[in-house]
Amino acid sequence: MSSFKSFTARQIIHVLEKANAQSALQRLRFVKPMHKTDRVYQVWQEGSHAELVWNEAVMRQKLDYIHHNPVKRGYVDVGEHWRYSSARDYEGQRGLIDIQRWY
Repeated sequence: MSSFKSFTARQIIHVLEKANAQSALQRLRFVKPMHKTDRVYQVWQEGSHAELVWNEAVMRQKLDYIHHNPVKRGYVDVGEHWRYSSARDYEGQRGLIDIQRWY
């Protein structure tokens, strides 16, 4: 997981720098812990907590949690209104990328 997070963080930062996305970069700079002196930005939360998704009920719970995050943060009123969410696909709308639905 750490290799994935490290690789994707570098790619995300590269794209943001290339696009001169100063607002996004400033937010990533702000959330970086002070004791992390080996980097300028923090893209991912620290740690990883792998959990086995062993049946459809657990998968639904995980998807519901993920789909509700933008609502919880106050970005949108309902999950499918968040343009980057697969919640759109599960509500019959077209998402930004094609997904393989789990149910």
